Amino acid sequence: MANSEKREQGVEVIGQVYGEALGVTLPPAGTSKFIDYMLETLFGELWACEVLSFKERRLLLLGAIAAQGEDSTFAIQAAAALTRGELSAEQLQEAMIFLTQYVGYPKASRLNGVLTEVINRHAAKA
Repeated sequence: MANSEKREQGVEVIGQVYGEALGVTLPPAGTSKFIDYMLETLFGELWACEVLSFKERRLLLLGAIAAQGEDSTFAIQAAAALTRGELSAEQLQEAMIFLTQYVGYPKASRLNGVLTEVINRHAAKA
């Protein structure tokens, strides 16, 4: 698949992965080598691969982000999982409890607060 085809697939997949959760307009092809590469590889290849479902990839990603303690990225991923119906609020809360044992209480406590805000915002929209 040519890079332009991978980029087009990446644009389609990023829309599926995040929907409107990111609220970002992607620049035209060739404007940003970084964005083009991300769309071609991360979304055009990795997220597009059907060996793992979006839900499985999302859980892996939430675990990796929790380990790093990245609040804003965790919020984006949790919101996308709720919006896309990949994970329920209960499943996200259970994942947070499970992750606490591996990432430690200080990080998990902060991320649990972020998760609670995301769940509350999602519930208010519904």
